[in-house]
Amino acid sequence: MIRTEALDRLPVRTAVPALERALDDRGVAVLCAPPGTGKTTLVPLVLAGLTGDGQVRRVVVAEPRRIAARAAARRMAWLLGERPGGRVGFTVRGERLVGPDTVVEVVTTGVLLQRLQRDQELAGVDVVIIDECHERHLDADTVAAFLLDVREAIRPDLRLVAASATTDAEGWARLLGDAPVVEAEGVSYPVEVVWAPPARPVKPPHGMRVDPALLTHVAATVRRALGERDGDVLCFLPGVGEIARVAGQLAGVDAEVLQVHGRAPAAVQDAVLAGSSDVRRVVLATSVAESSLTVPGVRVVVDSGLAREPRTDHARGLSALTTVRASQAAGRQRAGRAGREAAGAVYRCWDQAEDGRLARFPAPEIKVADLAAFALQAACWGDPEASSLALLDPPPAGAMAAAREVLGAVGAVDAAGRVTDRGVRMSRLGLHPRLARALLDGAAEVGARRAAEVVALLSEEPPREYGDDLAAALRTARRGQDGYAGRWKQEVRRLSNQVDGGGSGFGPGSGSGSGKSPGSGVARGTSTGLHSGADPRGSRSDDAVVGLVAALAFPERVARARGEGAFLMVSGTGAELGDSSRLRSAPWLAVAVADRPAHAASARVRLAAVVDEDTALLAAGRLRVRGEEVRWADGDVVARSVDRVGAVELAVRPLKQPDPGLVRGALVEGLEREGLGLLRWSRDSEQLRLRLAFLHRVVGAPWPDVSDGALLADPGAWLEPELSRARRRADLGRIDAGQALRRLLPWATGEAVRLDELAPERIEVPSGSRIRIEYGGEQPVLAVKLQELFGLAETPRVAGVPVLVHLLSPAGRPAAVTADLASFWQDGYKAVRAELRGRYPKHPWPEDPATVPATRYTSARLKRS
Repeated sequence: MIRTEALDRLPVRTAVPALERALDDRGVAVLCAPPGTGKTTLVPLVLAGLTGDGQVRRVVVAEPRRIAARAAARRMAWLLGERPGGRVGFTVRGERLVGPDTVVEVVTTGVLLQRLQRDQELAGVDVVIIDECHERHLDADTVAAFLLDVREAIRPDLRLVAASATTDAEGWARLLGDAPVVEAEGVSYPVEVVWAPPARPVKPPHGMRVDPALLTHVAATVRRALGERDGDVLCFLPGVGEIARVAGQLAGVDAEVLQVHGRAPAAVQDAVLAGSSDVRRVVLATSVAESSLTVPGVRVVVDSGLAREPRTDHARGLSALTTVRASQAAGRQRAGRAGREAAGAVYRCWDQAEDGRLARFPAPEIKVADLAAFALQAACWGDPEASSLALLDPPPAGAMAAAREVLGAVGAVDAAGRVTDRGVRMSRLGLHPRLARALLDGAAEVGARRAAEVVALLSEEPPREYGDDLAAALRTARRGQDGYAGRWKQEVRRLSNQVDGGGSGFGPGSGSGSGKSPGSGVARGTSTGLHSGADPRGSRSDDAVVGLVAALAFPERVARARGEGAFLMVSGTGAELGDSSRLRSAPWLAVAVADRPAHAASARVRLAAVVDEDTALLAAGRLRVRGEEVRWADGDVVARSVDRVGAVELAVRPLKQPDPGLVRGALVEGLEREGLGLLRWSRDSEQLRLRLAFLHRVVGAPWPDVSDGALLADPGAWLEPELSRARRRADLGRIDAGQALRRLLPWATGEAVRLDELAPERIEVPSGSRIRIEYGGEQPVLAVKLQELFGLAETPRVAGVPVLVHLLSPAGRPAAVTADLASFWQDGYKAVRAELRGRYPKHPWPEDPATVPATRYTSARLKRS
């Protein structure tokens, strides 16, 4: 029986007529409704025609998380007086509860993506609701883009609703073609803000690390809230590890402590969402509790102020979650949880002054995440560049390029970026393309079941207590009875069912493309493939299987030991194990999970498997290169014959007769890295370069650009034939840079002969002296003793530019600077004469310098001559 009274109490009911009109008129709408108004539960039922006499329509609701999808379906079924699987059902990865009468189906955005790839028409579906679109998860953005394509091309009748818990809906409205925005008023109770910063400063988060002092403070704040307030407490923490640590510190409190996160068993999640009237509760939760879920009984929120977001280091091929300060929008969402059912309070574990400096909204996932899975979805959709997809934010070009390199490496796309049959199969596995490659190719080597066991471990990182040894974690999961082991076994069954063990193997056409990208695991050169059947299936140990499959997933993270728990990945990134790790003595590792803390030289290994050298080289075979290597290193040319896999050198021997072209390239590399100072520069050479630079700046063509960048851009134009004859650093030091620069003079036009006319090296002054001009500044500089310019009325010019005259005393010390000699003789000379005539009485100091001859001698010497 429908619970009409409960439905009537949901505030969003007042906005439903406007939403229905918008959909009737435009087919699209943006629904803004605060948390707790019923947008996730009432709106789908109304649009499906299940709450009245309206037309029955098939509605699909897309939620960002599995826990939210299950909870929303159960709540809607309860409102209809039914159980999930009737008219309301749900589908999440590994779990499906629908029936022949299901009208409203709640799915995760990932499931909806898979469904769209199989059936672009979404046959039988009338309405799609993308819930919590403000969170900007990548899957949700992608689903919206695909659905807009479907509406435009083949299903204009498909109705689309973007539902948001915030009022920041302008972007979504524009994306949906200026869709109407329907706002629902929420029934919000007042929430008191209590600022509760730690008494002493704590270290900011970096990587996955959170200062233990902050977690201790959060636990103390929970105890304080329990003592000062009534009702249940909901505490927000960034991750599972922090939840476990705070739960340990809350031992003995007079309340039931529950943990809610994506990995929590469904029974625990259901218990939290069901509420309790008998026992006071403390619910420790990640951001999954920010929206989509109502936790009954909560009157107090304790907010750590932290969240986890994905980050990708494309240069090192590392992807991981990182701890960040939660945005202001997230803070408002979290605080609102305390006012869903009655007045409440939020304890914020940071200073009020910090609040204004927080980011307004969380970073869109498309801007910061690994885009390999997104790029595969786009390629399967027929738009490999994702250039025509309607997205709120375009994917970063660098991240997309790295993603396409990965897809080429695993054989998901061809050289033109078009999806292959293998890529389509990979996209339907519901895995990251790297893991899909490991599953398909690993199944061909060790069987579907064993490959699926390892891939399931890699797809959801095991709890920290499982340790950093991937093989040991596999054995723990097999015999485990905890929530993680249960989910792992379910995923193993799912993956095993999708792969029959007859994968495509490791031949040249099985996956790797060519080219090189830091995170792609691809390199040009000689490659080695694995030989399916070389080791009979089932004969390998668990350790060997785990190492092989992990190496297949992350070939660029295969790492060789370099002593004391330190390793070098083939990507070139250093890696270090913890002091207590049992993997420290391994000669080779297949690194599955690693992160690189800020300012750290090496990555920290979180999860890895031991592999032998043969397996390492086979799995990372497409990164193996054998050949001559001539480069600039340690200040000179190094010529070697190298057998390497990525950055790991397997065998090296010196080359006695290196290729001259490679040597020349290494010398040019040396000039680029260490500068043109490697050549021989005399004073005349340096002056010639300055003269040419002056003419290039003042006159322009045909006088050459002699800046470092220009000279290094085309070294052959001025350093040949000496450069091709050189073999080492010392040979560069023998090249006369001035003689080489003269090759750049405009000989062909005849202008070269005017060099001394336009930019003379020296100028003859009235005394007869030839004085050097310095060309290093904005103006040429002529530094000359004042008496040598007697009788020179106008400032000398070089290429039409007046020189800057530095007038010197008889001792060669600066006396005055002028670019206008006429003004100096008229206005400045008297003061200089008055100052210097007493200091240098033996030199001439006439009242009118125009009436006496210029001289570089004393007055007595002048009389004698």
